[in-house]
Amino acid sequence: MTENKKICILDTNVLIADPESIYSFKDSIITIPILVLEELDKIKTEASERAFNARSVIRTLDLLRDKGSLKDGIDIGDNTVLKIIYLCPECKDKEPDFIYNTDSTDNKLLYLAKCFQDRGYEVAFISKDINARVKADIINIKTYDYNRVAVTQESIYKGWIKVQVPAIELKKSTPDILLELEKENKLLVNQFIILESQNNSLNYELYRYLGNTGNIGAARFKNIKSPNLNLALEPKNVEQLMALDLLLDESVKLITLLGPAGTGKTFLALLAGLDQVLMKNLYAKMLITRPVIPLGPDIGYLPGDIQEKLLSWMQPVYDNMDFIAHALGAKYFNIHRDSESEFARPNHKRYQRNNKYKDYKDKDKALFKHRFPTLESLLRENKISLEAITYMRGRSIPYQYILIDEVQNLTPHEVKTLITRVGQGSKIILAGDPYQIDSLYLDFMNNGLVVTTDKFKGQNIFGSVYLQISERSELSRLAAEIL
Repeated sequence: MTENKKICILDTNVLIADPESIYSFKDSIITIPILVLEELDKIKTEASERAFNARSVIRTLDLLRDKGSLKDGIDIGDNTVLKIIYLCPECKDKEPDFIYNTDSTDNKLLYLAKCFQDRGYEVAFISKDINARVKADIINIKTYDYNRVAVTQESIYKGWIKVQVPAIELKKSTPDILLELEKENKLLVNQFIILESQNNSLNYELYRYLGNTGNIGAARFKNIKSPNLNLALEPKNVEQLMALDLLLDESVKLITLLGPAGTGKTFLALLAGLDQVLMKNLYAKMLITRPVIPLGPDIGYLPGDIQEKLLSWMQPVYDNMDFIAHALGAKYFNIHRDSESEFARPNHKRYQRNNKYKDYKDKDKALFKHRFPTLESLLRENKISLEAITYMRGRSIPYQYILIDEVQNLTPHEVKTLITRVGQGSKIILAGDPYQIDSLYLDFMNNGLVVTTDKFKGQNIFGSVYLQISERSELSRLAAEIL
């Protein structure tokens, strides 16, 4: 080994998180202890993405053997050498003075790091295990977390920005600030700009940047207004307006909706899907799926066939469908109630002309039920399908509106598998709350929803909206803020 180089000892969890992590360090000796290889060998037989990544690492190491001896070290570029090492031969007979449990793999790795440090090397222990990093710090070993794609809560792509301008600017067809932002390269394709009056936050205009469309004279900014939904529901705030604009745009094939509970992610995606499947016939049907991960301890196996099992996991979809039906029913009823107040007097000509329909309110409610079918009937008619995410691999899904909910509980690899299932004429929506992750192996930075949003931002067929205004209830909003 070269004395002036830093030794980076990689923990197993680093290789599991990113099989390409060995290429992420420059001017170093990258060391993979034999203990780590043994752990990878145990993990590779699991039915999980951890196993997939473990096998990827092992295959990479096998291919590198063609370049030389892994024991002696292989040059992998960027002035970096990769080595497979055993326990330090000079220290194998020494008893460590800081380890209580010598059977622990973490402790053996830390002892190895300490041995190299005592021999004068600059050692860095790279691990995603917080407890292992704490122990490394106690024995004065430099230790770091590994985050190749570091998307923090502060740097997450929201899909929109807010800019305060003089009120006079809002009257222009294309406000000057939009051109300035474009010139300074501060906008990405399909990013929204909320231009808000400096003196009145309720006075604003919303634009979406379309980028360079390639057509001479074509508008690069779209002024967003309330959409023309056949289902007669409207967005409750500017964030929901942005989401619906993307959801109803046929040219945007991949959409991510992020945000805390109650902001309307699933509701908006379902509403737009129903409008485009049932009313506009843009898609053959709507496919809905979500990860089968419980919030707390599982209650055991569920009875019935696959569709009966899915009913429990898809209950949030039923709840949102009930809410849509209730909202549409209330709106439809109120329209006719207002009409009744105008002419439902015995001496009114319209009343006399329609007197034979004195019970029209009941008839209208029955008509509405006929016009807006239940989820069960939509399932029977194959206009909506509830699918198990487990069986999505290998499929090709053309001409469908695809909604994947709770995507924060999926890994980037799993999301990649789902997106690559999308066929010709389909649209896919990924929705979830990156602050509520139920998977043991995921966090805010490495879950599939956040990583996909970060990777796709700026693509012409992609759009994202981070929703932060809760519309579920005052209690829901308050709980999201203080708990």
